[in-house]
Amino acid sequence: MITPAFKKYITLALCAMQNTLAYRLSFILNFVANFISLIAMYCLWQAIYTEQDQLAGFTWEQMQAYLIITFFVNSMLSYYSESNITSKIIDGSVMMDLLRPIQFQKARLAETLGACVLEGLLSSILIGLGAIFAFGISLPHDALTLLLFALSMLSSILVKYGIVYLSALLCFWTTSGFGIHWARTAITNLLSGALVPLAFFPAWLQHTAMALPFQGIVNTPVTIGLGMRGTAEAIGLIAIQWVWIVLLWLLGHWMWSRAVRQITIHGG
Repeated sequence: MITPAFKKYITLALCAMQNTLAYRLSFILNFVANFISLIAMYCLWQAIYTEQDQLAGFTWEQMQAYLIITFFVNSMLSYYSESNITSKIIDGSVMMDLLRPIQFQKARLAETLGACVLEGLLSSILIGLGAIFAFGISLPHDALTLLLFALSMLSSILVKYGIVYLSALLCFWTTSGFGIHWARTAITNLLSGALVPLAFFPAWLQHTAMALPFQGIVNTPVTIGLGMRGTAEAIGLIAIQWVWIVLLWLLGHWMWSRAVRQITIHGG
């Protein structure tokens, strides 16, 4: 039975889905941008693998699958969710959330998951299937591998949300969210393995990246999806993702309690 409190967050998720559909032009432009990005990355790695059978343990076939799975993971939480949080803080409309009988952190998570259903899932499936059809890329078909991959991908969304939420709250101490967004994006893409697999990093940087939550966004689901992890190791990596999910959630709760003490909300 759905409780009234839980129903409020479901309503927010549905509203986020409706907003995504309402801004169709933005959705189409995001779709085209993601498609161009996928093609560009594919062509870049294809050139790198010219006359190369294997690099850092990755064959060209595995790298193709890596690009597709990375795209799936990154498409599940777009700039929409981050901008939704930062805009509320910058323009001062966050004050309305303080007056409502909802928790700001849970409300933003509900909206994020709602947007993921349409903006992330739909675009990733359509573009991913198109790339698979065009390039002949084959993904793992093992049921257990796919199940573990699905669990790790869901976990990766929550890890990324935790990081995005924390970076968005920094807008309480700034006058703009663009710099924070681009800095967060650059760090996340590098240390998560979205730009280059962590296996390509020098040992010291690889160990550093593996000790941070970012690797749970891309590296964990991708390596599990490619079947590069055994069952026990995959379960262990998913458990690590959830440790970071809890820690990031608690840190976000603490940071919010400090942020709302700000006397001035920029733009409000």
